Amino acid sequence: MPQVKEMVGLGKTVIYGKIKNDEFPRQVKLGRISGWVESEIQEWIGLQIQQNRAL
Repeated sequence: MPQVKEMVGLGKTVIYGKIKNDEFPRQVKLGRISGWVESEIQEWIGLQIQQNRAL
């Protein structure tokens, strides 16, 4: 989570809210822990950039 927060510039609560609303990549369960696929986070960042530039 710390790395994801740093990458996207959002807090934990906002990230989980976006996951709940299907607006952010979901975690992948890895045994007892969960993590994100970095390429999915990078893709999400790219989409945010495209959307902001389209405005």
